[in-house]
Amino acid sequence: MKKLTLISILVFCSNGWTSNHSDLDPTINKHQSEFENIAMQIWDLAEVGYQEYKSSKLLQDSLKNHGFNIQNNVANIPTAFIAEYGSGKPVIAILGEFDALPGVAQSASPFKESYKDNQAGHACGHHLFGSGSAWSSVVIKDWLIANNIKGTIRFYGTPAEEGGSGKVYMVRAGLFNDVDVALHWHPGSVSHARPRTSNSNKSAKFSFKGISAHAASAPEQGRSALDGVESMNMMVNLMREHIPQDSRIHYVITKGGLAPNVIPDDAQVYYYVRHPKRKMVENLFERVVKAAKGAAMGTGTEVSYEVMHGNYPLMPNDTLQRIMHEKLSDRGGITYSSSEVEFANEIFKTFLNPSAEIGDQKNILPYETTHGYGSTDVGDISWLVPTGGARIAAWVPGTPAHSWQAVASGGTTIGLKGTKLAVQVLSETAIEIYLNPSIAEKAKAELLVNVGEDFNYVPLLGDRDPPLNYRN
Repeated sequence: MKKLTLISILVFCSNGWTSNHSDLDPTINKHQSEFENIAMQIWDLAEVGYQEYKSSKLLQDSLKNHGFNIQNNVANIPTAFIAEYGSGKPVIAILGEFDALPGVAQSASPFKESYKDNQAGHACGHHLFGSGSAWSSVVIKDWLIANNIKGTIRFYGTPAEEGGSGKVYMVRAGLFNDVDVALHWHPGSVSHARPRTSNSNKSAKFSFKGISAHAASAPEQGRSALDGVESMNMMVNLMREHIPQDSRIHYVITKGGLAPNVIPDDAQVYYYVRHPKRKMVENLFERVVKAAKGAAMGTGTEVSYEVMHGNYPLMPNDTLQRIMHEKLSDRGGITYSSSEVEFANEIFKTFLNPSAEIGDQKNILPYETTHGYGSTDVGDISWLVPTGGARIAAWVPGTPAHSWQAVASGGTTIGLKGTKLAVQVLSETAIEIYLNPSIAEKAKAELLVNVGEDFNYVPLLGDRDPPLNYRN
């Protein structure tokens, strides 16, 4: 083992290496103001998927200034990039997202506000995710230098997680082929590092074409594209009775016409299909496609569809999750100041069904396998690279993701406190792997058992190009 120049940074215990906070924290604190400032700049920008040009540049510029080599425009995505430092094995990837969600007002107020100048908001906390992961990457780089440790740290700037599957295109391009371990985190209303699974999903936009005519004086001359959309929706809603109970299908009509007295010749509906198993997602998606074709036949219209994204379910890795859980438990949860408690109490008043209380953010949830019904493009990575993740309390307890309340918490010190805890956990987990590379080998062996010897990765979104304008 190489001699550490900061000998007290880690203390060897019977169960492995545990960090001495007093020695690692000065490095974390040194970079705190820079990356908190970046987080708030990205929060202000609130750029949607594949359009995060300024947010991506902020992170790239910072990491470049810290000595990282930057590869930008990777996987033919202008806002995707890789920042790398070091050489040799193990290669540890830290994932970072930075896209916002459309249709959510951007405000740090504990009261719901209407749109102002923005049409998007950071309702999933990706401004914290991206900046916190970059912050951790810099901390790890500093530690590698100070202790003369061989290894490679990579920050992956991954755009368009929200319905754009940015990571899938990066996986498809082979950008994770030599990675030994991938680590990530996500804001939430509680803290845990459980081995958590997720739903696989696939989405598509179904476009119906009809014939326009005057709805009153010449209705027989027209064929309503909106009728096609509504007929499809009716059939899919009837289909819900005959699908597995843990499935999820949801949609939004993105185009339906502009005037009631004009039969619309152009209409569109955007569908998501989810299930814990990707093969069931493919099966359900084909049934939705059949409903669309039947709707077109029945209404005298034509239909086409474009697959927008598709994600594998998360493949948990117990080897990595146990280490992250130990680091998180050792650090403990988040404690609110009096002003943060006051803010949280105002947020609580807006919940329809409060499921938590102030104090929950201080706790670390026990270690157990759970399933989340959302989806993430981290899933595709986790089937090819051992992947560990944590969910950190960066929102008021009980806050649902994709809500204005999540936007609000993420724009305050509550969100920043959670981010710092994530940096601590990510950094300490990576350090333990660098000092004990056998962890990466054990995690790889576990992954091979979990996916099976005959596993062949095929993206659910096929061979399509990244949908760079899917939010337009």
